[in-house]
Amino acid sequence: MTFITRRGFVAGTAGLALVAKAPSVLASQFVNILTGGTSGVYYPLGAALAKIYGDKIPEARTQVQATKASVENLNLLQAGKGEIAFALGDSVKLAWEGDAEAGFKAKLDKLRGIAAIYPNYIQIVASKESGIQTLADLKGKGLSVGAPKSGTELNARAILGAAGMSYDDLGKTEYLPFGESVELIKNRQLDATLQSAGLGVASIRDLATSVPIQMVAVPAEVIAKLGAPYVAKTIPAGTYDGQAEDVPTAAVINFLVTHDGVSEDLGYQMAKQLFENLPDLVAAHKAAADIKLETAAKDMPIPLHPGAEKYYKEKGVM
Repeated sequence: MTFITRRGFVAGTAGLALVAKAPSVLASQFVNILTGGTSGVYYPLGAALAKIYGDKIPEARTQVQATKASVENLNLLQAGKGEIAFALGDSVKLAWEGDAEAGFKAKLDKLRGIAAIYPNYIQIVASKESGIQTLADLKGKGLSVGAPKSGTELNARAILGAAGMSYDDLGKTEYLPFGESVELIKNRQLDATLQSAGLGVASIRDLATSVPIQMVAVPAEVIAKLGAPYVAKTIPAGTYDGQAEDVPTAAVINFLVTHDGVSEDLGYQMAKQLFENLPDLVAAHKAAADIKLETAAKDMPIPLHPGAEKYYKEKGVM
């Protein structure tokens, strides 16, 4: 019998049955899935993974943990406080290098890769009434750059830096999660927000249905200055209400990451069940449609987990 735990809720039979099954529960595998804010893409995908792993991995109990995303997730994995986490590629690279400025006090040498998944698009959106149309127009304006030292905030620093700007050029800098950023824009207390997420993120959809918006492009020359792991992508017209044209921007690949304390068998199952149940992830969020087995082991900034490596060799993609 499999028990799935999410936020302290245990799905199973009534109390006596749980007591009767106690030895089995104690022997089960616990999988804590580290995600991000509830209004982002990581959280719904994490919830879908929790169901998949709980249903498909024998004796698995799963929990979904909302966090400040990439940087916090990687530090938690290093400390053994999670089994699998979502993280941006540049954050993973900086964690492996032990970049203190990015929020990593030392090299996070226990990290291991499970899969490259979908790209995070740098999505800069302003209220129409702010008059912001380009990156340069952000000067003197209020911008939310994500939670402090989050993957999104690292992206914001990099994008502004490549455009010859810094937070000092802004009129106001807010360090807020996606949902809170949008609420401030709706209330005319903020001009714009930079959100690093999959296309169709719930927070920007909410904003676009509430006030007229302006998507802000990240030009090709800025992306060229950034270099890897940033790549040029396009936010297709119609992704959000009122977005009539394609918007060029930058993107960074997301990764599912674990640590070296996770067994080879569990690592194998986490990779296998991810790819054998992709339709369930796409149903949770369309960003998952970009997850491909063929590219799962490509450009990994950290060593691949032995269990995941075993699965990819079996599938002939390594």
